[in-house]
Amino acid sequence: MISDAHLGLTAAIKRMFQGCCWQRCRVHFLRNLLSHVPIGEAFSEGVAGQDMVAAAMKAVFVIQAPDQVRAHWERVTEMLRKQFPSAVPVMEAARDDVLAFLHFPQAHWRKIWSTNPLERLNKEIKRRTNVVGIFPNDASIVRLVGAQLLEQQEEWQLERRRFFSEATMAKIPEPDEPLELTDGDAADQPTAAIN
Repeated sequence: MISDAHLGLTAAIKRMFQGCCWQRCRVHFLRNLLSHVPIGEAFSEGVAGQDMVAAAMKAVFVIQAPDQVRAHWERVTEMLRKQFPSAVPVMEAARDDVLAFLHFPQAHWRKIWSTNPLERLNKEIKRRTNVVGIFPNDASIVRLVGAQLLEQQEEWQLERRRFFSEATMAKIPEPDEPLELTDGDAADQPTAAIN
């Protein structure tokens, strides 16, 4: 699951999608982090603090090796500790959530570290519904939005435009322990294991 860190949304994800990996959107995180860095305050050599922090954080997502990504995150945290200490708790609390993409094949990183693909789709839906303006009934909006979602799904399913290729999906490691699924009360229902 990929989302921002809205408390209600993250609580729903934890409850309804137990066992899934949650990726905090890097774009939303950066906005949150920059809200803890004063706008007008200079960092060093006259460079604006927010510009410097944004550039340092964007570098995290250019690095290709997971160990180096984690090391750079720590360097940015230490840099902030000296100049903008109020931003450090934000960095420390979000580390695992923002870097969750590191658990997946590198070919997936660009597609899962932010909600940009979903936001692009939402923007297209909004554009098309704004053209119509007023819908005569609920079924008409469902047809229009449904057609847009079907078109996007078909585009993602085509091999040349596939969101994740079969080859890269095969690289996702199996969980170390089987996930236990229960339906209802565990005492009344047998459990099934999924590998």
